[in-house]
Amino acid sequence: MRPQVLIIGCGFGGLEAARALASADVDITVVDKTNHHLFQPLLYQVATAGLSAPSIAAPIRHLFRRQRNVTTLLGEVVAIDAAGQTVTLKDGAQLRWDHLIVAAGATHSYFGRDEWAEFAPGLKTLQDAFEIRRRVLLAFEAAEREDDPARRAALLQFVVVGGGPTGVELAGTFAEIARHTLPGEFRRIDPRQARVLLVEGSPRVLQSMPEALSQRAREQLNALGVEVKLGARVTGIDAEGLDITTAAGAERLHSRCVVWAAGVAASPLGRALADATGCTLDRAGRVVVEPDLSLKGFPAIRVIGDLAAAQSHAPGREPRPVPGVSPGAKQMGRHAAANIRRALAGQPALPFRYRDYGNLATIGRNSAVVDLGTPLGPWRFSGYPAWLFWLFAHVYFLIGFRNRFVVLLDWAWAYWTHDRHARVVSEASPGRDVTA
Repeated sequence: MRPQVLIIGCGFGGLEAARALASADVDITVVDKTNHHLFQPLLYQVATAGLSAPSIAAPIRHLFRRQRNVTTLLGEVVAIDAAGQTVTLKDGAQLRWDHLIVAAGATHSYFGRDEWAEFAPGLKTLQDAFEIRRRVLLAFEAAEREDDPARRAALLQFVVVGGGPTGVELAGTFAEIARHTLPGEFRRIDPRQARVLLVEGSPRVLQSMPEALSQRAREQLNALGVEVKLGARVTGIDAEGLDITTAAGAERLHSRCVVWAAGVAASPLGRALADATGCTLDRAGRVVVEPDLSLKGFPAIRVIGDLAAAQSHAPGREPRPVPGVSPGAKQMGRHAAANIRRALAGQPALPFRYRDYGNLATIGRNSAVVDLGTPLGPWRFSGYPAWLFWLFAHVYFLIGFRNRFVVLLDWAWAYWTHDRHARVVSEASPGRDVTA
C-alpha cells in the first residue's frame, strides 16, 4: 500500500497541501465537515447581500475531480489516536494515516461569554453569513411596520463589535446598504437614517496596519457614515442591545442587530490533539508546533493554518509569529506537503519560513487601505487606488474561472447601480438561504 496522507479540513491550508502532493506517490484523504471550500475573505459580501454563496464557494469534490490520488469524505473528526495513527469521525468511522495534516481552522471567541452568541452572531461560515444577512434585512422590514419611534430607532441601529478587517468591512458595507441600496424601496422609513456603529476595545481600528493607515481607515469609515467608538469594552449583550464601557463611563446601545467580529478561537480539534499527544496550546487554543510545523515527538503529525501557533524561521532573524491570514495558511500547507515529500525520501524536515506580502482591507465603495512589503521597502496607499488593488487581488485568488467572472460582473453591476442582488432571505428558517 502507498503511504496514506490524511488532511483534516479543506480551507486554504488543506487545499494547498493536497494540491502540492498531486504528483507524490501517496494516497490522500481530505475530510471536511462541509462539502465546499470557502473563500473567507469575501464571506462578508455574502452576509451583506453583495454576492451569492456559489460565487465564493466551490464543491470540494469538484476541485479534486482531476487529482486521482485524492479521496474526499464528508465528515467531522472528533478524536485522534496519535499512537495508533487513526482518527475517529462523528459517525464512529475510523480512518488510518501515515502522515496527518490538521487544518481545522478557527471559530468565534466570545472571551468566555458564549451566551452572547445567540444575540451577536460571528462570521466564519456560510450559515453565519446567511444569518447576518437575514437579521440585517429583516431589521429594515420590521422598522417599516414599527410605530414606536424608540423601537424603530433600535431596529435601525446596527452595531459591529470588533475593528479588525472583518468588522471594518461589515460596518462600511452596512452603511452603504442603508445610504445607497435601500433608499426609495420603503414608504414609512428612510433607510438613510439608519445608524451604524463600530465598537472597538483598542485605541484604533485595524491594529495589524501601520498607524497612519489605521487613521486613514477610520476617516474613510466616518465618510461613509459609520460611527467609530474606540476604547469601548463590551460588558453585556442581550436581545435588546449591548452594554459598553468607555473612558466616559458605561453606555447602553439599543440595537436589534449586533454582529460579533472581535475574537477568534482555534478549532476544538486542538484540544483533541492536546489530549492525544500532550502538545501545548496557547491562550487562543492554538497548537504550539515545532519549527517544521510538526508536533513535538510526533513528526508525522503537522498542524497548519489558524489552528497552528507557528513561527517563521528566516535565516539570520529571530523567529516571529505567523499571522492568521490566508497567505500564511497557504504557505504552511505547501510547506507541510514539501516536508512529507522529504520524509518519504528519507530527508530531514525543513523549518517553515513565512513570506509576508502585506495586508489589505476594504472599507466600502472606493475606499480601502493597502500595506505591501516590497524589496524596496513598504508600499502603503489608500482610497480608490487601494480599492482597485483590493478588488483585483481578491478576484485573482478566487477558485475557478466561473467564480472570477461572476464576481466581476456582480461588482461591476453593484458599482454602477448600487444594487445588491442577493437580498433573498427566509424568516421562517433562520440561517437558511434560498439563493444558495
